[in-house]
Amino acid sequence: MLKFIGGTLLIVGTSIGAGILALPVATAQSGFIDSSIMLFFCWLMMTTAALMILEVNLWFPEDSNMISMAKHTLGLPGEVIAWITYLLLLYALLCAYIAGGTDVFSSLLDLIGIHTRQWLDTVLFTVILGTVVYCGITATDYVNRGLMVIKLSSFVILTGLITPHVMQPNLSAGQAHYLPSAIMVMITSFGFATIIPSLRSYFKSHTGKLRAMIILGSFIPLICYLAWDLAILGTLPLDGNNGLIGILNSGHVTSELMNALQQVINKTSITQLSRLFTSICVLTSFLGVALCLTDFLSDGFKIVKQGWGRTIIAALTFLPPLVIVLFFPGMFIRALTYAGICCVVLLVVLPTLMILSGVSRKNLTAKFKPLNNRFLLILCLLVGLGLLGLGIEQTFWGNGL
Repeated sequence: MLKFIGGTLLIVGTSIGAGILALPVATAQSGFIDSSIMLFFCWLMMTTAALMILEVNLWFPEDSNMISMAKHTLGLPGEVIAWITYLLLLYALLCAYIAGGTDVFSSLLDLIGIHTRQWLDTVLFTVILGTVVYCGITATDYVNRGLMVIKLSSFVILTGLITPHVMQPNLSAGQAHYLPSAIMVMITSFGFATIIPSLRSYFKSHTGKLRAMIILGSFIPLICYLAWDLAILGTLPLDGNNGLIGILNSGHVTSELMNALQQVINKTSITQLSRLFTSICVLTSFLGVALCLTDFLSDGFKIVKQGWGRTIIAALTFLPPLVIVLFFPGMFIRALTYAGICCVVLLVVLPTLMILSGVSRKNLTAKFKPLNNRFLLILCLLVGLGLLGLGIEQTFWGNGL
């Protein structure tokens, strides 16, 4: 039972990153009711796609990852797309988490009177957290459990402090035609499915437990997102001083949001809890993403994670983002703009195409019966392509790029 809880928390930890603080700002203009309905739709889409990834993964031996899955179901084009989108997405995320984690680590050292250079803090943070991932999924699971207890506790307390200040008129603000601008943020908020191949190996292909973990592990973030949106959208006005539109256009969403909350509620505990929550979010997301990337590289390069093979995989996982953060800190900021597109391609479009190919062309059968329904699969593909088109339009034209 504890192992099942640990697996579920790995999904939760990978899903809920520091970006949860910015989610209500992104959805503010569309209003609480409309954004909640769309958030539920995004959860349903991403959870269905995650179940597809599990089904395709079960067609292959344990330790198979997206490369093997795409190669054997979609051929060379699928393999190439999987390589590009996976590496771009996960290396970009690791760069962001190393940079954010360094700030957390530096703050902790300052509290105990140790003052070191920024580059050393970056290296130490990567080595410490990287060692946990290097030790394997069991060690990562145990560390993640402890962090998640702190993370969820601080989230519940933080939400509880804000909720009494919710005002009904604030929840009624917003217009539905602003929804498209927030959809890619919502999709990325449920981008946990990269961890599924790792969990499949950890749980020895126990299909029932894996399905239950995916559904529960994605549903918990949905409830957290809805509760957080309710608290923030109901407390802060849309316009004016401390307004959500002003925060959205400030360029410093997280810090400005916390400043606005402190001014409206006037409790320093809000700032302290939000810092704790954000810090833990960075750590748990780092562990989840790094674990996914090690298994992906092991599968892609056909290197067994034992002995020197484990060391090589660790070097391939952590050295590129570490070097980028140390020497080219701005390089991956632009790449993060494409995270939503990568999520849709890697976690929605590719899984649907893979399972369609397996069911239609290779006479394979999904153990989860609904996924044998071609109408459902084609519908998911059309939705995925629609989301992809929306993401491309927003990234290259909506932002004036």
